[in-house]
Amino acid sequence: MNKKSIAVILSGCGRRDGSEIHEATLTLWAIHKNGADYQCYAPNIFQSQVSNHLTGKTMDEERNVLVEAARIARGDILDLADFDAESHDALILPGGLGATINLSDFASKGSDCNINEAVEKAILATHALQKPIGALCIAPVILAKILPGVKLTIGQDKDTAAIIEEMGGSHRNTMQTEVVVDNHLKVVTTPCYMLQARVDQIGEGADRLVQKVINLLEK
Repeated sequence: MNKKSIAVILSGCGRRDGSEIHEATLTLWAIHKNGADYQCYAPNIFQSQVSNHLTGKTMDEERNVLVEAARIARGDILDLADFDAESHDALILPGGLGATINLSDFASKGSDCNINEAVEKAILATHALQKPIGALCIAPVILAKILPGVKLTIGQDKDTAAIIEEMGGSHRNTMQTEVVVDNHLKVVTTPCYMLQARVDQIGEGADRLVQKVINLLEK
């Protein structure tokens, strides 16, 4: 029996301007823990901003999302422009601010946000094949923009939840490690660092999300 293949879209490296490293790494861990394999992808674009992760200040330099994401993937990563939904059984997007400034411009435009073309194509192609999609932390806002009526969670942040509802999504409040499953649209989400959380709680949430994604493959 062939192992399931799960595509993971990264948005850089580091929570302030890319993928949240704990969420991304523990998602990869959970995929292997649950008997599947993964392939990382990222768009080959410049980051919208570069942050000093010690001070939180913006830095005057340019970095590439794909090159930075390769740090997490240990170099085993592909350009998202080459994504083929037929080659994978599911798709997962870890969180981090990169989801809202690199994969989209949600951070600046809210419900009027635009989604990176390669990201949108990957999500729509996966959804069209009725394959499950998972998203952690703030990344579910991307799904709310693309998949009308999707049921999901970003934790308990009222302002973000209101924007999700404005985009046509249906938000559910959750605590650390909890997941929300939209069985109709085959979407699984968990809040991670949208709430105050320990790294073991991030791991538990990622593990539960991956388990639910794999369960949806069997339905």
